Amino acid sequence: MNNLFELIENIIEAEKIIKMILSNKRKKSLEYNKTDIRPVILKGEYMYHFEFFYDKKVTHLNLNKNEAKEKIFELMETSFKQAGIFTTDSDITVLASKIANPRIITKPATMKPQVLNHNDKKNYIIEENKPCDFLIELGVMKPSGEVIQKHYSKFRQINRYLEIIDDVFPYLPKDRTIKIIDFGCGKAYLTFAIYYYLKKLKNLNVEIIGLDLKKDVINFCNGVAIKLGYDELKYLVGDIAEYENDYADMVVTLHACDTATDFALINAVKWNTKVILSVPCCQHELFSQIDNDIHEPMLKHGILKDRLTEYLTDGLRGLKLEASGYSVAMVEFTSLEHTSKNILIKAIKTGTADSSSALKASEEYETLKDFYKVNPTIDNL
Repeated sequence: MNNLFELIENIIEAEKIIKMILSNKRKKSLEYNKTDIRPVILKGEYMYHFEFFYDKKVTHLNLNKNEAKEKIFELMETSFKQAGIFTTDSDITVLASKIANPRIITKPATMKPQVLNHNDKKNYIIEENKPCDFLIELGVMKPSGEVIQKHYSKFRQINRYLEIIDDVFPYLPKDRTIKIIDFGCGKAYLTFAIYYYLKKLKNLNVEIIGLDLKKDVINFCNGVAIKLGYDELKYLVGDIAEYENDYADMVVTLHACDTATDFALINAVKWNTKVILSVPCCQHELFSQIDNDIHEPMLKHGILKDRLTEYLTDGLRGLKLEASGYSVAMVEFTSLEHTSKNILIKAIKTGTADSSSALKASEEYETLKDFYKVNPTIDNL
């Protein structure tokens, strides 16, 4: 069979598609880079879920069979030259530089059929089509529980974040009130999510403080918390570097700019915080400091220098936390629409600064710092 449209129509009608990937843009001006398509069951109906991947965001679309066929035809004609089609019978590669005469390559199937769930509902801590008060209030979900399509990426990000919270949950105290501080909370989608998870789903006593410099944002968040009856959730106007506190069981900082992340980490270690979750952003500090003859041929390119200093900054932060008795992991985290930063530093206090692993991390930190001739703010730790 060499007719592309007949091929697509047949496998869609037969419900044989496991996954389809459209790629290789026809025009550089096309805003999204690829489209993934997979079948889902929505309200009992067999449909197709489209994901459009842009540079810094992903959008979603659910279509029935006829709509899906038309959309795929349209995308192949106007947007993409290549399709990878994984079916229950075979793997099919379509090379369609000339849409009227595509090259179609068929090989044995490599993917197993998957159970069709409602947008992978089983993986979500906060479920779709089940009303969630703070998501409704923040405009992510309709009162019916349906996720508003344009905010689906936010819904998915919140659930990914709660998966990480669920992962560190065993390290939080269960016999007393859990104290959590969120530095640079912004509009506080994720702060509300922490409260909802620990208080509503786990039925634990919590005291959560969200801190941000923007007074209007803080007023908005406090208003939402009061309206929802989230009595143990407070928002304050304040600077991370100047915030005074005695202890915290968990410190969260997401997209705190540049050295604000360092001050949050420094405070967390000072308070002997058990769990630290930090998504750094705008790592500019070392850009003007870094000096290394070996890497100079690479560092002369600003974009490469920027990325290297970004990774160096977070690598040094991780080592400094390890040197203070923390077990550290760098975790992939769903990025926000306004930033592509998606590395989360997960640190759990498991030891002391005089342990062999901490001393080794301290030596590695100093070696790395000397190699690049930098003096990061995290040294204040």
